[in-house]
Amino acid sequence: VNKDRKYEHSKTFGLINSSFTNALWAPDDDLQNATIRQSGAGKAVVGANEEVLCWDVKKGELLGRWRDKDCTAEVASIAQSDADPDVFAVGYGDGSIRIWDARIATVIVNFNGHRSAVTALAFGSDGSRLASGSKDTDIIIWDLVAEVGLYKLRGHANQITGLQFLQHAANKATGEDEEAGQGFDADHITNGMDDRTGFLLTTSKDAKIKIWNLESQHCIETHIAQSNGECWALAIYPDGSGCITAGNDGELKVWSIDLRGLVNSNLQIEDAQEQTYLKERGFLYRHGKDRTIGVSFHPRGKYIAAHGSEKAIELWRIRSESEVQKTLARKRKRRREKLLAAQDGALKDSLMNGDDVSENLATADITDVIVPYVIVRTGGKVRSVDWGQGRSSKVINLLSANTNNELELYSISTKQSDKKKMSEEPPDYSRTFAVDLPGHRTDVRSVAFSSDDRMLASSSNGSLKIWNVRTQNCIRTLDCGYALCSSFLPGDKIVVVGTRNGELELFDIASSTLIETVKAHEGPVWTLHVHPDGRSMATGSADKSAKFFNFKVVQEEIPGTQQTTPRFKLVHTRTLKVSDDILSLRLSPDSRLVALSLLDNTVKVFFTDSLKLFLNLYGHKLPVLNMDISYDSKLIVTCSADKNVRIWGLDFGDCHKALFAHQDSIMQVAFVPHNQDGNGHHFFSASKDRVIKYWDGDKFEQIQKLDGHHGEIWAMTVSRTGEFLVTASHDKSIRIWQQTDEQIFLEEEREKELEELYENTLTASLDRDDEPDGEKAEVGPPGKQTTETLMAGEKIVEALELGIADLEVMTEWAEAKSTQPNLAPPDRHPIFLYTNISAEAHVLKVVQKIKAAALQDALLVLPFSQVPPLFTFLQIWAEKQWSIPLTCRVLFFVLNIHHKQIVASKTMRPMLDGIRRHLRRALQRQKDEMGFNLAALKFVGTQMREKGEKDYVDEAVWEAEEEQMLKGRKKRGFVDVA
Repeated sequence: VNKDRKYEHSKTFGLINSSFTNALWAPDDDLQNATIRQSGAGKAVVGANEEVLCWDVKKGELLGRWRDKDCTAEVASIAQSDADPDVFAVGYGDGSIRIWDARIATVIVNFNGHRSAVTALAFGSDGSRLASGSKDTDIIIWDLVAEVGLYKLRGHANQITGLQFLQHAANKATGEDEEAGQGFDADHITNGMDDRTGFLLTTSKDAKIKIWNLESQHCIETHIAQSNGECWALAIYPDGSGCITAGNDGELKVWSIDLRGLVNSNLQIEDAQEQTYLKERGFLYRHGKDRTIGVSFHPRGKYIAAHGSEKAIELWRIRSESEVQKTLARKRKRRREKLLAAQDGALKDSLMNGDDVSENLATADITDVIVPYVIVRTGGKVRSVDWGQGRSSKVINLLSANTNNELELYSISTKQSDKKKMSEEPPDYSRTFAVDLPGHRTDVRSVAFSSDDRMLASSSNGSLKIWNVRTQNCIRTLDCGYALCSSFLPGDKIVVVGTRNGELELFDIASSTLIETVKAHEGPVWTLHVHPDGRSMATGSADKSAKFFNFKVVQEEIPGTQQTTPRFKLVHTRTLKVSDDILSLRLSPDSRLVALSLLDNTVKVFFTDSLKLFLNLYGHKLPVLNMDISYDSKLIVTCSADKNVRIWGLDFGDCHKALFAHQDSIMQVAFVPHNQDGNGHHFFSASKDRVIKYWDGDKFEQIQKLDGHHGEIWAMTVSRTGEFLVTASHDKSIRIWQQTDEQIFLEEEREKELEELYENTLTASLDRDDEPDGEKAEVGPPGKQTTETLMAGEKIVEALELGIADLEVMTEWAEAKSTQPNLAPPDRHPIFLYTNISAEAHVLKVVQKIKAAALQDALLVLPFSQVPPLFTFLQIWAEKQWSIPLTCRVLFFVLNIHHKQIVASKTMRPMLDGIRRHLRRALQRQKDEMGFNLAALKFVGTQMREKGEKDYVDEAVWEAEEEQMLKGRKKRGFVDVA
């Protein structure tokens, strides 16, 4: 029996935010109730691969980590509920959506309806509905209270890039002077939207913008959003009276929305005339000519932020009405001056017509209303922005999540409307806070453990970081060149880094200083290895040479004094020239041999003392990228860009085995460094296919496969004890894989892999079956079959089969017992005997255990032959008044699906009549109960109000009111003072 122990993912660090998800700013938790106000820098909620991280923006500390163990897909989008700021919706790359409660960091609801990554999410104003858009072009509306999907809207031909609920405006007159689309007062927007009513605005990469009526569930208006290709972003003005869409070449299009017209259209019964509710107002152009990937309005509605994928965020300011009027007046004045100067009659007419047009504010040119404000230059390419809320109205805060793994908070001063200063230089901005220390700006190219496994060095282009392995905290950050390889030197006080320009950089960790830079090679230093005796090291470079250095401590004079100070130095001793670039170099643990892998696909093994050639290892078809020698110096394992791993004997240079190991280039291999558990010939391989594999080098078989990274794995190192390994990837994360006490059985691992493969192909084939060829309906059911829903369906079928059999047995026994009172109870299935439960209670229990969101998809699995037994139980539940809401849900859904067969069946008729009779009685009883309770609550409320309110009476006012009452009874007015 194999005695290997399992490795499992234990920790992730080094990642601040992913480059493919948006970031949200949220106020500090204790800002609402704190007596000591904090800085107000707030917190940032960001996606980081499969987790959601919550950062304190000021301190740069991690406040929370939300992770669902069952989910390995990366986070694709995040949205926050306005009704409850602690509720977040998170969309994932596999199409699932989870609703998280930030207070307890747990999933409240799990939805599954999309086939690919969720790209846009929006909550309804009351927080009871959620709209989601995906790469699969579908939009789904979810009910968060009932925890079910309501319906799927189809109409776009490409990925959904933005969606927003349009708030209902109350049906109040807001004055004749307000033009449609010019703006509603916030007071006139009702939050109490009905579950089914309202409107949804969506944009997609197909360059269309659509308005959907959610009551009738269809698209009522479509426009071309961008004139030059895709539409990439959507932002809605806080009061819902306008929106902006963004596309290629820095183009932004401004629209006005006729909210009142939309509401009125819903109230009209007869055929309304053709009317457009979305009107173009004009174009704005960014300085950057790349595609705009994000645009958003400030919560107070005065500013707009837009950004592409460059290192800049552009801000616009929306002018006040008086400012716009002044601009228009200036334009009119200029026009009159031209008019006086113009002699040509035609020119005069056109100028006079133009004069009339710009009188109206609603039709003013959009560039007069929205003016450029400032361009904020960021530290990295921007992925998403969100507005922060500061205490002061003199500054606006902007949170920027960058693709180089950092978060920045900028404060921009708001100019007061001082007439003189309006035309002067742009306002100041400053980077007030940043979360950048807990991660590298660029990909980590090399990782190395200290001799006691307590510290980890990770190096990238520009920075070297030292981490505490136990706490995953970054202890030191040092600036370095473009690092390609690194290692701790004996004593763990010094780290050596090999760089792209051929230098070796020595860093002292304690003092965080660069001790020395040695120009070792002419080309990049691809590899370095410290000698097993700890007194020297060897480096290999693209300049076709390997160099050997000794470690020396020399006494150096302090300039201007007689004293000396010890200095650590690298002393070059020998050079080995070879025929091609060296990509990897290893010294054997017994110090006898040195192996070099070259760009010509071969590995050459030399004697360390004489540097004479000992072995030539041929066999790889592409260059060997890395290799390692086992603890007993008997095996060498090599990995290559040809996706193969080869195991060679070091005594004769024979190839023991060639393994096709990965689906892409293999970047690193590493043996377990000792043989304490008999696993000294076991090794790990890490590849660009994002997978790490654990191999047995004697039996030539794969022991375990470790999934988890979302990008190519560049670097890997195994701890000295062999109890854990660390990998660094293109997804910017560094992961620790820990050895557990659980034993591995190879047959089990193979079975697991086959099961996974089967499940994936099964759900994929079910998805395909759902899609009939031809035109899709505009509205569809929101479900999607997953392994969970299939299992739930099978459980219902099993429970129905057992339940019906038991029901018949018990009915027969009850009939027989009426004639033979001493009849022994029948043999029942162990499930019913064990829990002493009736068949109907058992079936109900099974159905209740299925999550609300998965119930409909589970019922779809039921064949029609199982519908009569299900109806039998539904009748019993209705009669006994058990779980009426669930009974109704199941009944209505099954009636909907199997309507034709049920109508055609004679046997189902009496059963349906019985269910209807029992349900009506149960519902009437519930209705009466609710009415009684409501009346009682109102009565209690009235009593509370009478006891809790005291009226202050001003005698003069009272006398005046008395007089008025005597004059005319009709003039009385009631004022409710709460």
